[in-house]
Amino acid sequence: MISFTDHAADVLKTFLAGDPEPSQALRISVSGTKTAPRFDLTLVEQSEQTEDERAVTANGFEILVREDDFELLDGATVDYVERVNESGFEVRPAKGKVPDPAVKRASTGEPTGEIADAVRAVLDSQVNPAIAAHGGMISLVDVEETDIYVEMSGGCQGCALSRMTLRQGVERMLREAVPQLTAVHDVTDHSSGENPYL
Repeated sequence: MISFTDHAADVLKTFLAGDPEPSQALRISVSGTKTAPRFDLTLVEQSEQTEDERAVTANGFEILVREDDFELLDGATVDYVERVNESGFEVRPAKGKVPDPAVKRASTGEPTGEIADAVRAVLDSQVNPAIAAHGGMISLVDVEETDIYVEMSGGCQGCALSRMTLRQGVERMLREAVPQLTAVHDVTDHSSGENPYL
């Protein structure tokens, strides 16, 4: 069901090294939205398993997953990613498990409504003129309740600083203009940009 890369398995073994008789389990919790799920991994005692969780074994580790999230995590891979600003476990769902917001946009046209219009106004008047000097552009892809999905293109796609640009600059401007926003998700395929990073 769930598999670990060799590196992720080694890191997890180090975390469990102080547990003489493995009594801990790795809980994988899912939050966020269908098109941009977020995964939280925490070590808990196996005895903390709740009624709505299923226990499965992967690479010799016990994993706790809520029944509601089981289908999404079926076939997922857990990796441990080390980056300059951020390191940690990363869950990659199997291909086709997470709907692509871009597909939804193509079939229904541009997102509409109060939030979509306000976000587009900020992108057009403040954000895109500022990043145009670097050949970049950010577009609104989708709106799901109070979550928005944006896509970076041009010089921003694949740029190693794109995460910082989005979180510290763009997201701040959007939240100031549209206070009801709960999350800004980047759905850019940065691996295929001019300067791809993985």
